[in-house]
Order: sequence, then C-alpha cells, then structure tokens
Amino acid sequence: MTHRDATGSRGTSADRTERELQEALAALAGGVRAAPDAYRTARGEWLRRERRRRLVLAVLIAVVFALATLIGLWVLNQAPADPGVIFSGPGSAVAGASLPRPMP
Repeated sequence: MTHRDATGSRGTSADRTERELQEALAALAGGVRAAPDAYRTARGEWLRRERRRRLVLAVLIAVVFALATLIGLWVLNQAPADPGVIFSGPGSAVAGASLPRPMP
C-alpha cells in the first residue's frame, strides 16, 4: 500500500522529497571549490603521519629488543659461579656413571 500526497502534486511525497533533496545537494555541491593544491597538501600530511608511525614502531621494537637482551643477560649473570650438582663428581665425564641401570 502506497501513500499518495493529499495535495495531488507531481508524485508521491517520498519521490518529491528525494528529488528536492537531490536538487538542494547538487546546488550546494556546485558552490564548493577545492583549493588547487588540496590533494598535494593532504597527501603530504598523510605521508608525514605514515613516516612518524613507522619511526615510532621502529623505536619501540628497538627498545623492547634492548630490554629483553638486558634482562636476559642479567638473569644469566645471576647464575651461581660454582659448578652445579650435575657436574660435581669426579666420574661425571664417564658416560655410564650417572645413573645405575636396572637389571632385567
């Protein structure tokens, strides 16, 4: 069921509203003039932001890598200097001397 305009104008109210809106927007868009170098300016700003993003990312990666390296070196430096339990016996170099083998 469609709704007809009660005034009996040139079409339905939705058609008329759409047409009037198109005419108004066309008139408004016709009066807009872009600056001659608007594209070049916008592209330059975009490229600057992209360079800044990449630089920040590179610095962040370098900082995280340096911190991970420093933390790893610090942890390795905290290990005790004396040989551990595994290498304490005189026969530790012999292959079969570590654990007794169960007999079948």
